[in-house]
Amino acid sequence: MALLARRSPGRRARRMLADINVVPYIDVMLVLVVILMVSAPFVNPSLVNLPSVGKSSRAPDKPLEVVIKRDGAVSLRAGGRELASDLPGTLAEIKARQKASPGNPPPVVIAADKDLRYEQVMQVMSTLQKENVARVGLAVRQE
Repeated sequence: MALLARRSPGRRARRMLADINVVPYIDVMLVLVVILMVSAPFVNPSLVNLPSVGKSSRAPDKPLEVVIKRDGAVSLRAGGRELASDLPGTLAEIKARQKASPGNPPPVVIAADKDLRYEQVMQVMSTLQKENVARVGLAVRQE
């Protein structure tokens, strides 16, 4: 706030005084910092609970296995032998096998290399869903 001093006869006019007392603001800020420091350990960060491999369900007996290698190559295996070595061939083979048994389509399991980017796995899964492939899952290794 600005204060003007009174003029008295014979004296010079005083300057305007503009002082802000900052000490209360510093005190308030220190109290807020202490409150934040004390309450910080009680705030739980948001955790992502990923499924455990030990709790995974047992894989189906004879699934069609879509294999995605480290370099992004897609192939289809069934019963240990390779049926197709590219994505269009894989989709055609899966569709043919699911048409052969419409009541109980064979399950499809995506087995991707663990060093593969998540985006590539999701692209293959999205392609399978666009082609209306039923019963798609992800393969994991048991502990």
